[in-house]
Amino acid sequence: MPIKSILCLLIFVTGIKYANAQDSTLLNMLNDSLYSNAKRTYVTGTFKATHIVNMQTIEQPAKGALSFVIQHRFGQLNSGSYNFFGLDNATLRLGFDYGITDRLAAGVGRSSYLKTFDGYLKYKLLRQTDGSGKIPVSVSVLGTICNYTQKIPDKPYLNANYRTAYTGQLLIAKKINRRLSLQIVPTYLHYNLVPTVYDKSNLFVIGSGLRVKVTKRSSINIEYNYLPDNQVVSTKAKNSFSLGYDIETGGHVFQLVLSNSQSMVESQYLTQTAGSWSKGDIYFGFNISRDFKISKHAKSNIVWR
Repeated sequence: MPIKSILCLLIFVTGIKYANAQDSTLLNMLNDSLYSNAKRTYVTGTFKATHIVNMQTIEQPAKGALSFVIQHRFGQLNSGSYNFFGLDNATLRLGFDYGITDRLAAGVGRSSYLKTFDGYLKYKLLRQTDGSGKIPVSVSVLGTICNYTQKIPDKPYLNANYRTAYTGQLLIAKKINRRLSLQIVPTYLHYNLVPTVYDKSNLFVIGSGLRVKVTKRSSINIEYNYLPDNQVVSTKAKNSFSLGYDIETGGHVFQLVLSNSQSMVESQYLTQTAGSWSKGDIYFGFNISRDFKISKHAKSNIVWR
């Protein structure tokens, strides 16, 4: 074969290899670019509603949406047939939660227990990402304030300042899969007035919650709040433990509840729970939440999955 033909053949083969290498490099760059610019997707439906049972979840109303929450607890089951096993008595909380933005929500409520008013702000710091695992958990910060107004005739000095308590919570949640979600809640509480000098005005509680999906529209919720010893001495408060069964029925969520806590406000059920499960001090009740679109652009932040 002539030298010129051999050189032409070598140049041709080299050109093909170079072109393939360039194409491969360009394809890799394109794939990397698409991956880096891919829209991040976030996990939805970690919990169905804004409460596991008593404890708030990382879920909140979307921007421009209003959620109306009814929390109802009957009396103790062990109160006997005379009180129809607690059904003759009831404690009620009505609450309104509003989405200021998709990350910031505010709420107010009023409970018949000690005639308590409460309010809160909740901000979502992190949102769990779907698939990539770049952000493995969702994190919200919650701040609450409550003030009870029930009259106590023999203690006229109890003005609004003495009746006020504050709570700060970090809500850390993870949706493990479509059926299982977990939440851990370290909590700091401050009371402007405590019953005795032996009771602490600054307390720490660690809470945990679990949601197990049973069917497409129902789940079992479990909630436990651990109050370390030697913080509340005078009243011998118990750890709050609650069970719930969620049922989603179109526009609202209905939850059946069993709990040893009568109150549904953070600064009360976390450190003032007197009921004992072993003695039958159990309160049966329910939670109902209903979302309304205040803004025409509002959309639900809570997806049933």
